[in-house]
Amino acid sequence: MSRFYSYVNSAKEIISAYKGNEPFASFIRKQFNANKKFGGKDRKQISHLCYCFFRLGNMFKNVATEERLLMALFLCSSEANAILATLKPEWNEQTSLPLEQKLELLNTEADTKDLFPCFNELSADLDADAFAWSHLQQPDLFLRIRPGQQERVMSKLETAGISFQTISETCLALPNTTKLDEVLLLNKEAVVQDLSSQRVGEFFNIAKASFPKSAQARIWDCCAASGGKSIIAYDLLPNIELTVSDIRNSILVNLQSRFEEAGIKKYNSFVADLSDPSFVSHHSAYDLIITDVPCTGSGTWGRTPEQLCFFDEKKINEYAALQKKIAANVIPYIRKEGLLLYITCSVFKKENEEAVDFICETKQMKLIEAKLLKGYDQKADTMFAALFKKV
Repeated sequence: MSRFYSYVNSAKEIISAYKGNEPFASFIRKQFNANKKFGGKDRKQISHLCYCFFRLGNMFKNVATEERLLMALFLCSSEANAILATLKPEWNEQTSLPLEQKLELLNTEADTKDLFPCFNELSADLDADAFAWSHLQQPDLFLRIRPGQQERVMSKLETAGISFQTISETCLALPNTTKLDEVLLLNKEAVVQDLSSQRVGEFFNIAKASFPKSAQARIWDCCAASGGKSIIAYDLLPNIELTVSDIRNSILVNLQSRFEEAGIKKYNSFVADLSDPSFVSHHSAYDLIITDVPCTGSGTWGRTPEQLCFFDEKKINEYAALQKKIAANVIPYIRKEGLLLYITCSVFKKENEEAVDFICETKQMKLIEAKLLKGYDQKADTMFAALFKKV
């Protein structure tokens, strides 16, 4: 029993020390490195307690931290576990109950407005309560199988004894902690990519009809980051001339390594701060510009639940202003009847629907389709994408 009390106390100390100034994953790693007394299994249990705690957001704030940690573990668990069996056996027997019954068992009020911050800022096309409650679950890990690799990937996973769920011919869902580095040739055979991010491919399929028939389509992934959207474009869109850019050269260096693994050898790249209208692109008439813009990341907080407790609401307006600058500055580089694909991993209307309104108000772009890519009912991220044509 003392071991489980130690887990709770250690989690309490770590949570108390964390101020939200860096990702919790890096913070807790430093904490464990500074304190060598915990073995691997101990660290896993303590980390899990901390992440469960953050998944509550600001619910039950008047409850003592020790009790709140156990409440969080109970609400986030679907199976019995040793910590609850020892410290809260009456709850441990009920971990498989539906969420509503669990909350009744705790005999305390729970409001989703306390769980997810800035509740009134959410996009309209969202089941706000279902979305908020989904943060009590850790999202899955998703694989996108690259063209011609389905049989190989399936065989390797089955041989390794790795369980997976088939979402589509090219998409698999796996437990979040699955280790794949020694099983698959990542980026070559399959890409680790969230389900909703994969669904951006639906917009590429729409875009195909507007591409030139007799020449390479010029595509610019202007906020390329790790290159996930570029690799989808490479896989789904035949005969493209690819250009990538980002704000720091170090990002493009990492991207180069990933492209090498993915077999993408011919592309252009340059560093640019797209919020500065004085930047210069390599071309002036792209057929498609992909703008996966910097954002709050609020649709991905199931993976970084500390944001539920530490997010600063002022950042919504800051990101919304940045997104409008980027969109306005890249639109001149789209050819007439060319396309703009605007993407966020946000669920806030100021970054989504209001950005669409802004782009349309420029009088240069006509909306083709906008969609909230909902993942909260599939243990996936929620994203937003909108495709425009230049008039």
